[in-house]
Amino acid sequence: MAMRRKTKRKIGMTVLGWAVALLVAFPIFWMTLAAFKTEIDAIATPPLLFFSPTLENFAEVHSRADYPVFAANSIFISVSATAVAILLALPAAYAMAFHPSKRTKDLLLWMLSTKMMPAVGVLIPMYLFFKAAHLLDTTYGLILIYILMNLPIVVWMIYSFFRDVPKEILEAARMDGARPLQQVSMLLVPLALPGIASTALLSIILCWNEAFWSINLTATQARPLTAFIASFSSPEGLFWAKLSAASLLAIAPIVIFGFMTQRQLVRGLTFGAVK
Repeated sequence: MAMRRKTKRKIGMTVLGWAVALLVAFPIFWMTLAAFKTEIDAIATPPLLFFSPTLENFAEVHSRADYPVFAANSIFISVSATAVAILLALPAAYAMAFHPSKRTKDLLLWMLSTKMMPAVGVLIPMYLFFKAAHLLDTTYGLILIYILMNLPIVVWMIYSFFRDVPKEILEAARMDGARPLQQVSMLLVPLALPGIASTALLSIILCWNEAFWSINLTATQARPLTAFIASFSSPEGLFWAKLSAASLLAIAPIVIFGFMTQRQLVRGLTFGAVK
C-alpha cells in the first residue's frame, strides 16, 4: 500500500512538473509561431495554429537593424558586468562569511533591500549623473549600472556558498601562513567553484534580460538586444509578427546558453544542500 501511494505521488509530481514547464514555455512557443506568420495571420481571430510559414519577418528585421551589433553589445555588457561583479563580491562575501561583525546581517539585508526599490524612482538622478559623466549611450555606462543592479544578489549568493565551506580548512591554511588573498584564490574559489559558476550564469541572464536601463540610457551606439526588441514597436501600434521575430532573435542566444549550462546551474544552486 505504501509503495502504491509513493508511486502515485511520484506520478502526480511528474505530471505537475510537466504542466508547469509547459505553462512557462507556452509564451515562447506562441512567439515562435508568430515569428513565422504574416502580420495578418498573427492578429487573426481565432488564432491560427496551421498556416503557411514565411521568413519575411526575419528579412524585415535584418533590413531595419544590424542584429550582430546589438548581439555583440549584449554579450560584451553582460559578460563584463558579471566578471566585475564577481570580482567585487568575492572579498565582500569572504569578509562577511568568515569575519562577521554585529552589523553583518544588517548590511546583507540593506544590500538586498536596494533591489526592492523601483528602478524608475532613480531614473532622473541616474540620467543626470550619466549625462554629466559622459556615459550616456556607452557600453561602459550600462556595465556600471548592471554591476550596481546585480551586485547585491551576487554578494548574497557567494556569501551563502562560502558559508558552506568548513572554517577548519581556512584555519589550517592560516596556520600554514596563507594570507587572506591566498585563502580566497587557492582554497575558497576552487571549493565553491560550482556556486560561483551558477552565480555568474544567473548574473549573465539578468544582465541580458534587463530592458529598463538599456532603453533609457542608450540611443544608437551601445544598444543591446533588449533595446533592439523595443525598436520594433511604434506609435501606430505593434507589428506582432515582426516584433515576435525580433524577440526570437534576441532570446535565442541566452536560451541556447541556458540549455547548455543548465546542469552546471542546477549543480551550483544545490551546492552544499547535501552534507
